[in-house]
Amino acid sequence: MERVNAAELEYRNGDSGPKYLCRGPKIDWGVLRFLPGQELGTHYHETVEETFYFTSGTPKMIVNGEEFRVRVGDAFRMEPGDVHNIINDTDGPTDAVFIKSAYLPKDKVDS
Repeated sequence: MERVNAAELEYRNGDSGPKYLCRGPKIDWGVLRFLPGQELGTHYHETVEETFYFTSGTPKMIVNGEEFRVRVGDAFRMEPGDVHNIINDTDGPTDAVFIKSAYLPKDKVDS
């Protein structure tokens, strides 16, 4: 059993970026925060499946070159090889939950 509290953990960039709640042994998962003008960065995974669930904000999600305007409550599941990015081109913050399976921290390929 593992217990964590998100309020006790920090975002990678201080006030934004990923905040991992659990890392391994089978999945990675946590929360993301993007401030206006920030983005995830275009990438894909060779083996890992990644899912994003949006809890606030309306950023732009780009998957394999196709653009989607996110709505709160949207979930996007990326298959291995799906090139994706999240761009917060809005005036407010965006928050999402992410889940990556299997736990392979070196599987990310920047595009």
